[in-house]
Amino acid sequence: MILVYHDVGGAHSTATAANIHINRLPQNKIPDKEQLLQVPTFDKITKEQIGHLLYIGEDEFGVKVYTFGRKYNKKLMLAAITDMFNICKKNNEKLYIVDTHPTVNLWMKIGGFSSRALGLVSFGRPIVTYGTIKAYSNIADIVKNTKAQIKRDLKR
Repeated sequence: MILVYHDVGGAHSTATAANIHINRLPQNKIPDKEQLLQVPTFDKITKEQIGHLLYIGEDEFGVKVYTFGRKYNKKLMLAAITDMFNICKKNNEKLYIVDTHPTVNLWMKIGGFSSRALGLVSFGRPIVTYGTIKAYSNIADIVKNTKAQIKRDLKR
């Protein structure tokens, strides 16, 4: 099984969700900013990495977890990933594509844009970190629901 968490930039809500999913970040407790900043891809995605699947790790079910920064062309990205998966899949493997963008708040937008797009990391990173901590419960809920769906699918 393959799981792709995606949003516009791939550096904040997706990095957080993927790392909750593989148990690198806690599911039921909001981490402090230091824990969040230790995530290898949190607020560190480069322009060259946008549009590429980034492998984050494997979960307890053997699901390979990726993140994807898709910019603003969600439908095109979803179609391309789904088509490529269908061409390459073996053994009836399942693909999960999960949008984390609904969890992104104004703090994350301002901080993420400042840090990633403008390169003002020392200004933007504290803001996006604050916003991510505020949105953490919502991100964790997406992960919880995704894992529940995976468990249901594995029982079939």
